Amino acid sequence: MKSELAKLVSQIPNSEERKYFSQEMDGFYMLFTRYLDEKAKGKKLNWDKIQTPSEEQIIPYATIPETMAKTDLQKLAVLKLNGGLGTTMGCVGPKSAIEVRDGMTFLDLSVRQIEYLNKKNDVNVPFILMNSFNTDEDTKRIVQKYATHNVDIITFNQSRHPRIKKESMLPVPRSPSSPIEQWYPPGHGDLYESIFNSGLLEQLIAQGKEYLFVSNVDNLGATVDLNILHHMVETDSEFIMEVTDKTKADIKGGTLVDDDGHIRLLEIAQVPDEHVEDFKSVKKFKIFNTNNLWINLKAIKRVMEDEAMELEIIVNHKTTPAGEKVIQLETAVGAAIKHFKNAHGVNVPRTRFLPVKSTSDLFLVTSNLYSLTHGRLVINPDRMFSNVPLVKLGDHFKKVSDFLSRLKTIPHILELDHLTVTGDVFFGSNVELRGTVIIVANHGEHIDIPSGTILENKVVTGCLRILDH
Repeated sequence: MKSELAKLVSQIPNSEERKYFSQEMDGFYMLFTRYLDEKAKGKKLNWDKIQTPSEEQIIPYATIPETMAKTDLQKLAVLKLNGGLGTTMGCVGPKSAIEVRDGMTFLDLSVRQIEYLNKKNDVNVPFILMNSFNTDEDTKRIVQKYATHNVDIITFNQSRHPRIKKESMLPVPRSPSSPIEQWYPPGHGDLYESIFNSGLLEQLIAQGKEYLFVSNVDNLGATVDLNILHHMVETDSEFIMEVTDKTKADIKGGTLVDDDGHIRLLEIAQVPDEHVEDFKSVKKFKIFNTNNLWINLKAIKRVMEDEAMELEIIVNHKTTPAGEKVIQLETAVGAAIKHFKNAHGVNVPRTRFLPVKSTSDLFLVTSNLYSLTHGRLVINPDRMFSNVPLVKLGDHFKKVSDFLSRLKTIPHILELDHLTVTGDVFFGSNVELRGTVIIVANHGEHIDIPSGTILENKVVTGCLRILDH
């Protein structure tokens, strides 16, 4: 493997580009050798040592004092993880460019939030995007439209690692310019390596920034929270992970655990098969990681320079379009919690976790359940229940284009508990859904929900065609 990587590096003529590519390959090789070492030792998680976190390790958000102190904002930078594509929702290009509300994309909303934060508090919080090679070019073009906005936008790229052939354990690409599908971005755990190697970490520290708020670009609930920021400053904590109560929908999400007295992130991929049901249990592990993280920048520098940032390896098995079995070695950004002093979780309200992973999520965030204020989604005060409805839209709605064509307007759902829609279904305008509504068009059937319909605790099946005349 080492000689194959050296061959790749030697093919780059430009010395500056070669140096950067060499750093990426070094990072990959360290991950690879650690993977081989763990595999050889048959290293397995000692489940008996895994316990529910203590009260000191997870603090309820309600116990954090409210603050109006704005001075902490001067030392803050905000980073969005922007490496993903919109392919699962049938879109081309970066996921952050998908329109999610009132004609605005994830990026538009984030920029609007930071712009308002800066204007309101007379500060300059920079907005940083960590792109992958999949999203970098498009994102750089898109952010040009914010040039006149009151926000400094910085982009940098996470590493590019070669996929590994499962049979030979050698890299798939034969040259640095090999096709894009022979490489992969190694998960968001690569943030530390990339922000350090790019020089951006030094740049932020030189500007007087001390704290970094990190979140997924598709989490519309991840807004700057002064209370958490001030709590971090007051408790001298180097790392805070926002967690929230687990529901049946979140059983696969990573959770914070006590491992022999130390706090750490545990992902489902690391759990031995015989303990997966324990991991999913809402009784033992009541919370999960939202991936909203608050990290001390100087502490990142210390860990990167003085210690080894050894994040648990997540092995991702893939098959190429040509049928070749390959391996990707990835890490999670939250796994670094074990490396930082006074690190702990804060159990936040569910409103801080509003991810849009599917059109079912899009259905919720575009509905009258929320309104938009300065780029933030605010829950409608007329909603009587504290929980968000459970929405499951079938495969006919999977792509954003299909979703938009099947809904003349998004139904009113203030009183909805549960919605399941499967099959060839179309909604007219101003439909209202209440309680539990299940709409099933079986194969060969078609259902039109007429404009102005109110469905309350109803099951709709069979065939219903309504033609405009």
